[in-house]
Amino acid sequence: MKSLKVIAEPREAKGSGPMGRMRRDGFVPGVVYGEGKPAKLVQLKLHDFEQVLRGHSGEHMLMDLDIKGDQVLKVLLKEVQHHPVSGKIIHADFHEISLTRKLRIEVPVRLVGEPVGVSQQGGVLEHILREVEIECLPTDIPEQLDVDVSALNIGESLTAADIKLEAGKMALLSDPELAIAIVAAPRVEEEVAPEAAVVEGAAAEPEVIREKKEEAEEGAEGSEGKKEGKAEGKKEAKAEGKKEGKG
Repeated sequence: MKSLKVIAEPREAKGSGPMGRMRRDGFVPGVVYGEGKPAKLVQLKLHDFEQVLRGHSGEHMLMDLDIKGDQVLKVLLKEVQHHPVSGKIIHADFHEISLTRKLRIEVPVRLVGEPVGVSQQGGVLEHILREVEIECLPTDIPEQLDVDVSALNIGESLTAADIKLEAGKMALLSDPELAIAIVAAPRVEEEVAPEAAVVEGAAAEPEVIREKKEEAEEGAEGSEGKKEGKAEGKKEAKAEGKKEGKG
């Protein structure tokens, strides 16, 4: 990994108030840790720091930290904190290192190629593990680790053990059985649930009930009509009988 140069200034400000003013002025507070050494407080220009990080897939990078008025330190950027809403960088941690001493570091994993299971079988590629931990010298830190997934069929996967590391320079520290990527079968659309059919049947039930009610009402009206007809027939018969008696 190529070493990047970053310019910083010593700082004395501590606490949320002074740190907040520092950020509003366009600076990022940082801390440099060293084994057996007191921590150094620094500040960096936000714009310049963002430009250095731009274009890099990971944030664990080897840097030459030029502290104005002090010294140039060989450091590893260990952590970058971002604002939870705006996403802006709000803090950075650096660790001073020795170029002759191996260290442990997490490196991004990039998937290369299009799996056969995706292009020809309609599967879905799932990227599960995005970083692995390795051990190597600072000068051997890779920007990222590429993994070829083009030969994967549906149901097949690659693990951390499938990552090709330079023998003698890098050693895998992550569990070799951890899955990195898998080609899953395409998801089948769910069929209409039985409950839906029941609901539809339930919705149709009132119509049947209404029909029965309408038939019952019609029958009632018919019977009432018959009663009225009989009553009227009796009245008419009596009237006619009286007329005939008189005649």
